[in-house]
Amino acid sequence: MIAIGSDHGGFELKQKLIAHLEQGGMEVKDMGCHGKESCDYPVFGQAVAKAVAAGECEKGIVICTTGIGMSMVANKVEGVRCALCGDTYSAKMTRLHNNANVLSLGAGILGENLAKEIVDVFLNTPFSEEERHRRRVDMIG
Repeated sequence: MIAIGSDHGGFELKQKLIAHLEQGGMEVKDMGCHGKESCDYPVFGQAVAKAVAAGECEKGIVICTTGIGMSMVANKVEGVRCALCGDTYSAKMTRLHNNANVLSLGAGILGENLAKEIVDVFLNTPFSEEERHRRRVDMIG
């Protein structure tokens, strides 16, 4: 299951990504927000990060206008390695080398098609399991 959450700035992209993921057969847990009214992004970023850290969801996606605030919030939760990605190469490498378990996206930065590609690459790329990468991920905590 994939946890997904956004603030008002990421709401529309979140809805499109939920539809995309469900069309691909993935189970999605929508952690909010549930509309375009102004809200506080930390509430929804924490909800996604905590669901991933607790093992309730395998991975998470957080979305705000830039992706910066959400990535900061998610990375405060122990056990979460959140990466802000604006391209597919970064999404691939953060999975291969960093075993990132939460993806942050900037809805005001990315178009819908690129966001979908980034999500697909992130979710479908396994961690490399190479000793040097395991050692480094362990150092992160």
